[in-house]
Amino acid sequence: MMKKKMIGILVCMLLIATVVTGTAAMDESINGERNLEDSKAQTDVPTTMEGDPYEYYTYEGMTNFLHELQDNHSDIMLLTSYGKTYEDREIWVVKLSDNVDEDEEEPEVLIMGAHHGNEKISYEILIYFIRHMVENYSKPNTDNDGDGLVNEDPIDGKDNDQDGLFDEDPSEDRVREVMNNTETFVIPMVNPDGVEANTRKNCDPDHGAFGFWPLITAYGVDLNRNYGYKWLRWFIEPKKYWNYTKQFNTTSKYYRGEFPFSQKETRAVKKLADQHSFTISMSYHSYGCYILYPWGYTDEAPPDEEVFRSISANISKINYYQIVQSGVWYFTSGSSEDWLYGRKDVIALAIELGTSFAPTSPQVVLKLCITHVGVNLYLCERAVTMTMV
Repeated sequence: MMKKKMIGILVCMLLIATVVTGTAAMDESINGERNLEDSKAQTDVPTTMEGDPYEYYTYEGMTNFLHELQDNHSDIMLLTSYGKTYEDREIWVVKLSDNVDEDEEEPEVLIMGAHHGNEKISYEILIYFIRHMVENYSKPNTDNDGDGLVNEDPIDGKDNDQDGLFDEDPSEDRVREVMNNTETFVIPMVNPDGVEANTRKNCDPDHGAFGFWPLITAYGVDLNRNYGYKWLRWFIEPKKYWNYTKQFNTTSKYYRGEFPFSQKETRAVKKLADQHSFTISMSYHSYGCYILYPWGYTDEAPPDEEVFRSISANISKINYYQIVQSGVWYFTSGSSEDWLYGRKDVIALAIELGTSFAPTSPQVVLKLCITHVGVNLYLCERAVTMTMV
């Protein structure tokens, strides 16, 4: 399976030049409210191509690949389990840093994928990001596009060298700067059981909304409704939050669990956040082409809205997504972003990737992966500037 995947990636990399050339601009956001100047969106690519559909990593395949990367790059990559799921799968956390075994006084960044197991692109881009970082850290500055120049078109959503191609000469120096000045923690699969079952929720058996019923009523909890911030808001203002009712139904795909942090997966994220002082976090989901910031439980603006919108605006210059506050787009109770921001003072954002849960076109997948390497690098760079203030 690994050989097949590697072959597929290599083929896609050969095709990328033709993919990025002449792609149509994403002239409007999802709801048509915003036009974008100079917009050659990284996600605006053909949705089909000749050949087999893209083959996503399985949990086992990812685990083997991460171990392989760590074996080859143990000086800059550390792989740690932060617990096991109901079905006994490890919740892997990858640390990326130049002195990876040390706890340095550097800004810390948290990046997560696959809170929802069926949103496969959300973890695939993070596996790609990890690989990009470790394989380029010690690599000399390279003329990736063969034009005699190096690092002249970094991954930023722009045609920096004005040759009609986008992001085709990534900067190795930029990778080194990020690795040397930050500590980045990546959880590619927050919900590995859900990934294997191809379900939104995890696979924990439920015994009624409050856990009192002796029989199993359903399986699974929506992990991004299980974080403990404003979790009881529904009881305080039931008229305002009437649409949360479905989150109490164990058969609903939005079921939020018996109580905050009732799930092993969310407790693993909490454990990691309790051990570190993250400056910025990003949680990837699919789909919708949105950049989301807190609050999700209300449409009231967060105290740091100016900071959120500044970061989001720079991300949008890379992926051309629409910026919106979570609670304005869709009320969400118990999200990781609200908890990380409300309880840990982390500038916590989320991105809804692309236009489907799991794109089947290798071209689309590769483009999303490359684009969001640029987004993640920017987040790390922004974390450095924020800690300098």
